[in-house]
Amino acid sequence: MTDACIRSLVEAIHASPTQAVLYLSGGASQSLGWLMSVPGASNTVLETVAPYSRMSLIQLLGKIPSSYCSEQTAARMAVLAYNRALKLSKPGFPVLGVGFTGALASTRPKLGDHRYCELNSFPLPLHMQTANYLCDSLCLRLLLKILFSDVHRFHLSTRTSDRLLVSTVTLSKGLRTREEEDKVSSHYLLRGIANACKVPATSVSGLTESEKVTESEQQFSEEQELEQLLNGEICFKVYPFSSGLSNEERKVILSGSFNPLHDGHLKLLEIATSICGDGYPCFEISAVNADKPPLSVSQIKDRVKQFENVGKTVIVSNQPYFYKKAELFPGSAFVIGADTVARLINPKYYDGDYGKMLEILIGCKRTGCTFLVGGRNVDGVFKVLEDFDIPETLQDMFVPIPAEKFRMDISSTEIRKNQT
Repeated sequence: MTDACIRSLVEAIHASPTQAVLYLSGGASQSLGWLMSVPGASNTVLETVAPYSRMSLIQLLGKIPSSYCSEQTAARMAVLAYNRALKLSKPGFPVLGVGFTGALASTRPKLGDHRYCELNSFPLPLHMQTANYLCDSLCLRLLLKILFSDVHRFHLSTRTSDRLLVSTVTLSKGLRTREEEDKVSSHYLLRGIANACKVPATSVSGLTESEKVTESEQQFSEEQELEQLLNGEICFKVYPFSSGLSNEERKVILSGSFNPLHDGHLKLLEIATSICGDGYPCFEISAVNADKPPLSVSQIKDRVKQFENVGKTVIVSNQPYFYKKAELFPGSAFVIGADTVARLINPKYYDGDYGKMLEILIGCKRTGCTFLVGGRNVDGVFKVLEDFDIPETLQDMFVPIPAEKFRMDISSTEIRKNQT
């Protein structure tokens, strides 16, 4: 691709609503310069990380991979990047996770452990399996490493809500310098991002006819996405039923089971958003409950349908605890009732340890989260935020919703009882 073509493609990527996190190791470094140097980069790029050393990549993956440069590693990096993008993206915007790992031209032989394992299983002639030929055997294996281990290859994976694509490109050895191979991989990565953003992209330039490209794709149904959420592969799923996209960075979140959703929920979130002054209002359902079995896929879909009917955005997560929700939705304002405050500041729910309670809630505060508190009945008595003794270091994290603006005496539980 020419410089003009690259710039035109990047401009089209930045004009799309997709927001991305990129994890790149071992190549494609020039793609970052192309993406960041064109105005509008902040529309697309949420975060870039280059886990270049083995230890850095191990920490990113959370384990030692069987191969540092493989389709599996690139795919895992893409899923991790996708989850990170979910946390950092503007509410309702489509997100993209990109994983890249390469073994390009180098000044030293590439004798990675994964290639050693493959070559170590190379079948030797029967007469060489005796002790007398041990030296010859070792020499042969060393020769095979030299002949076959220096493969120049890279793997690219992109993850969107409903698709995981993994590509492998094997480059001709000795054809290019390291910088030239990096440029080829950068072209390929840019094209992959464009495709994920649904931006038309020209074919990759710079590859010869003999250079091998393989691709595999998995497409996910809504049911499969929800199964991935339940098993912890993805951290949440957004249903952006509200009309249009918002430029608000902050989410105003009302969490609950919503069994059923009622007018009190809708009014409470409306009032809370007006108190914040800004923010994108959304509801949140945790598919995993601290005290009950997780919701089934069909139960999740039934509850989500309620929000589609009223045109309100809902997020389905897999975290029942607010300190974990704070990690999923950093900088958000959570709308809660006084009954929830009573539990949040009660050491009983932290193994009776006041210090542990304080440490966890201060951790929530560090994420930039706040709690908007509405009055509720607690043990038969209507209470508001001012009725609780909030630790001094946490007081600015709790904001009252005046009772004259909103008071909700009805609950989903009472509605269910009346329905029966």
